[in-house]
Amino acid sequence: MKKWILTVSILLLALFLSACGNDSAEEESSTTGDTQEPFTIGVIPAQTEGEMQTAMDKLQTILAEELDREVEIEVYPDYNGVVESMNYDQIDMAYLGPLTYVIAEANSNAKAIITQLVDGEPFYNAYIITHTDNPVASLDELLENPGEVQFAFGDPNSTSGSLIPSIELQDRGVYESEQENEFETVRFTGSHDATALAVQNKQVDAGAIDSAIYNQLLESGKIDEDQLKIIWESEPLFQYPWAVLESTDDETVAKLREAFLAIEDPEILDAFGATGFTEADNADYESIKQAAIKQGIIEE
Repeated sequence: MKKWILTVSILLLALFLSACGNDSAEEESSTTGDTQEPFTIGVIPAQTEGEMQTAMDKLQTILAEELDREVEIEVYPDYNGVVESMNYDQIDMAYLGPLTYVIAEANSNAKAIITQLVDGEPFYNAYIITHTDNPVASLDELLENPGEVQFAFGDPNSTSGSLIPSIELQDRGVYESEQENEFETVRFTGSHDATALAVQNKQVDAGAIDSAIYNQLLESGKIDEDQLKIIWESEPLFQYPWAVLESTDDETVAKLREAFLAIEDPEILDAFGATGFTEADNADYESIKQAAIKQGIIEE
């Protein structure tokens, strides 16, 4: 009997030690990064979400290979959602419009690291477009009778779809806000392609849009060049940044830059109306920052 009890005791001890060993191995695995959290990226809806998903899947694969870490990319339904996610450290990186970027930089010290190139240049413009059936040939002519104009902006937090055109219209004395303006109606469509289609389908008389996305929509045949014309364009604006949290280490930043600079896949580039990528930093967005301060969007 004593011999049997001793044997059982030895077996129980062995099982206990084995369990302890497994716990230690799991703890070690956790501390060595085997269970490292995914690197998360939020993307503003430059176009409608469905149009971007395949490109984002490809980009996700490229970045995961470069970082040697799982990467998750989510296209958000609106600009503000991306900013809020970055402010509360819910994502590690974001693709933002210049305005949403300077808001994120002001609120959470986000750092711009990459931007896109269009025809080899890191610049774009804000356009105001109208239907070719509209007899006006310029913004001056459009604003001769603002009370007869139905105007469309994109997302309220868009640089080219809202901020810069609204400042121009404000300077011309016809616009202060969605509620206070001289137009017949003002609406926010939520995205650049929705604005272009609203103008093309004569749901509105004129709208503000990103020049790069406008040209991309023309090239892809999603809008008809024969039905649209540009009646105003802004000074050049620095392109949309990819920004990381202030806490992001230098090695990760270097790997991200290397991955983006090497991208040649046309499907990924087309999703952003880009021909390539180049490095960016906070100083590139100073003019947008000053415009946001002027409008009271951020504090100086």
